[in-house]
Amino acid sequence: MYLKKLSGPRAVALPGGKSMTRADLPDAGTQRWVASRKATVVRAVMAGLITKDEAMGMYDLSDEELESWTRAVSTHGEAALRATRVQKYRQP
Repeated sequence: MYLKKLSGPRAVALPGGKSMTRADLPDAGTQRWVASRKATVVRAVMAGLITKDEAMGMYDLSDEELESWTRAVSTHGEAALRATRVQKYRQP
């Protein structure tokens, strides 16, 4: 079996006791972002599975977009990433 050489860890432990691998990440060409995919990318960056720059390059995200996802998850949880709930969690 061939393992691709990658910089960084292959798997990380999440705070809830679960582990996350690179296979759990959304596809690199993802165009439709649902809350669960956004949360997966944020968890991967926060846990150190991928770097912020790697995530921005892989998913064609801007710095502001990834920061807003991270801020929303840390402040209000995964529910804040839903497009239909933006008004509820928006800062006044």
